[in-house]
Amino acid sequence: MNHNISNLNNKITKCKLCPRLINFRDQIVKNKRKQFINEKYWGKPITGFGDINANILFVGLAPAAHGGTRTGRVFTGDKSSDFLYKCLHKAKISNQSNSDHINDGLKLKNAYITTALKCVPPEDKPLKNELDNCSKFFNKELEYLRNLNVVVALGKVAFDACKYFYQKKINLDKNVKFGHGEIFKLENGISLVGCYHPSPRNVNTGRINEKKMVSLFNKIKKLN
Repeated sequence: MNHNISNLNNKITKCKLCPRLINFRDQIVKNKRKQFINEKYWGKPITGFGDINANILFVGLAPAAHGGTRTGRVFTGDKSSDFLYKCLHKAKISNQSNSDHINDGLKLKNAYITTALKCVPPEDKPLKNELDNCSKFFNKELEYLRNLNVVVALGKVAFDACKYFYQKKINLDKNVKFGHGEIFKLENGISLVGCYHPSPRNVNTGRINEKKMVSLFNKIKKLN
């Protein structure tokens, strides 16, 4: 792993800047889900994962309470990750169709995946100061991913978080609004792409399905 990213990830996992998030995370670790009662939860901030030479960055809002917060890896060990990796595998972006635990052999091809917020917030609603605290980490990730030219926001809240971060660095057009499959070329040369979150709610209601998701992922690959 790149020395810069390795140092950054070390700082992320030791971060204690947001008391509300630490308290919420501690409660999750204490009150485990029944099916994970015998597992040791990661219970720390989550780092990014994947190919540091990647052109494509996938961004979620935050680690899931009993997914990343439990397993120690972003989009790992929950139903959202099950659907996401089925689609990533079909689009030949990942080497396998499952993301179960940190030692499952998963690798990403020309892609890196992270979260705008490194800890799970109550009701998936981060406060402005929490996003600001995490922005230094997210900005560093963007800086260290030197070949990056596509940012895929998984869900509207993640899209808005990406917009919030970019607004501090560049002028954003008012027309940059979330929509699945919407692609915006930003003035820094990055393409910001909106994508429905791979949550069971979106899958079960038919808002998104494998065919639509894989189609978008294949389209994204051609933006490079």
